[in-house]
Amino acid sequence: MNRRALAFVLCAACSIAAWAAPPFEVQDPMRGPTPIADETDPPLISPIENKDIKRMRTYSMQPPTIPHSIDGYQIDKNFNRCLACHARVNTEETQAPPLSVTHYMDRDSNVLAEVSPRRYFCVQCHVPQAEAKPLVSNTYQDIDVILKRLSAPAADKK
Repeated sequence: MNRRALAFVLCAACSIAAWAAPPFEVQDPMRGPTPIADETDPPLISPIENKDIKRMRTYSMQPPTIPHSIDGYQIDKNFNRCLACHARVNTEETQAPPLSVTHYMDRDSNVLAEVSPRRYFCVQCHVPQAEAKPLVSNTYQDIDVILKRLSAPAADKK
């Protein structure tokens, strides 16, 4: 067999082997060991935290999280269950934190008598917390921690 024919046979064999080889396996940390081409079973829904404890906010202007379960709450254009406790007129009786004054302002900063329509659907910004382990690792540090580390004396950094 001459060189040209041998090269052709080798190229053909390599292309067939590459076509027949299983695809390169990539593991997605959120999917686990299930191959990308296969469907995974969805994880069980984690229970919602129901501790009524205020959480520290991670960054300036972060909306507070909801520290209790809101399962079954009606929040639609006709009714907002959150306002039964958190509307300013109800907080003395319910002892719930009142809505911020910004929730009673329109986009031009005019103060309204009722909650602004753009702030009416609470779960657009506020979310309940699930008691679940993180899906991926996280090394996030609050700005206060970073500033404290940067301003520490040189002796502390050793």
